[in-house]
Amino acid sequence: MSSRDHLVIFLHGIGASGAQLMPLASSWRASLPNTGFAAPDAPMHHWRGHQWFSTEGNPLDPVRIRSAREAFDEVVDDVVQREGFAGGHDEIAFVGVSQGAIVALDAVASGRWKVGALVSFAGLLAPQSISPASRSTPILLVHGQADTTIPAAASTLAAAQLGAAGFRVELDVEPGVGHTISSTGAQKALYFLQKFLV
Repeated sequence: MSSRDHLVIFLHGIGASGAQLMPLASSWRASLPNTGFAAPDAPMHHWRGHQWFSTEGNPLDPVRIRSAREAFDEVVDDVVQREGFAGGHDEIAFVGVSQGAIVALDAVASGRWKVGALVSFAGLLAPQSISPASRSTPILLVHGQADTTIPAAASTLAAAQLGAAGFRVELDVEPGVGHTISSTGAQKALYFLQKFLV
């Protein structure tokens, strides 16, 4: 068992690394006492870093996202085991950005991961039938209105689909924000995690 009560797992975007999200952990640490933070690298190589699935051709092909499931589950399962949360998935939060948010949303919507909370920054939900198995996971979708990489409409659509499937979903579309995590978005995510994890 872990000496900590909760675990936040950060899931980075394409061409990045887990380490790039750790400053966010540093800024949240004081507000989330007794919480562990982990930021694994995605399993596939990318010329700028790492990626969760290949984006050659159609980057949002649902088949690519589905084909990444096994490797995603292995990476996350390793983190969960190492951090001592194998029996406590409801004390875990996924915080994903861009491609990391896509695989996190897929993990929960497919019913594979029943975690305590999920925060998606600038993500989307791949077309699929949504499993009710993880319906107890509350979800926050944060998206910049000015995002030209993944349009904000993707999070609006995901919110509608997840809501229709019985999930508790909060959507925050931020005016003037692009494909990034803004300081206000980070603050909203922190409040959300405090509400559902602490």
